[in-house]
Amino acid sequence: MDEHTRDPSVAPPLGNPTGWDQDRRVWEHATLRRAVEHGIRLFNSSDFHESHDCFEDEWYNYGAGTTESAFLHGMVQVAAGAYKHFDFENDVGMRSLFETALEYLRGTPSDFYGVDVDDIRETMRAALDDPTVLHGWQITLDGHRATAYPADYDYVEHLDH
Repeated sequence: MDEHTRDPSVAPPLGNPTGWDQDRRVWEHATLRRAVEHGIRLFNSSDFHESHDCFEDEWYNYGAGTTESAFLHGMVQVAAGAYKHFDFENDVGMRSLFETALEYLRGTPSDFYGVDVDDIRETMRAALDDPTVLHGWQITLDGHRATAYPADYDYVEHLDH
């Protein structure tokens, strides 16, 4: 556990996903969980650029070769790919970003920090052939598909870009 990624204010998950220490009742990297919560809700509200920023800002806390770094880098690519598809109608760019994201997410546990990573991988693979599968798709966190509320926008507004 890295001191700079601790934050006792981050709530426990619904369940026992990879990244949660059930015995000690703490996140291995609480700031990662906080970034994931905000990033997923923003993604699910179609605020892909803001979602990207949540994942990217947290990504800088981890060294290359770590699962945390690969996961966050993959999620940066997921948000960027959705942004390309929806905001620019650029499916060539979306496919390139999703192919890269699939590489980054390859070894990530299916329940990493509460995120349904298997569903993300499956949806991206399907989108490579049919980008319309992205329409209405939301990412699951702790078994739910929550959307953004004001605290998510406040969080991203205060990130160092």
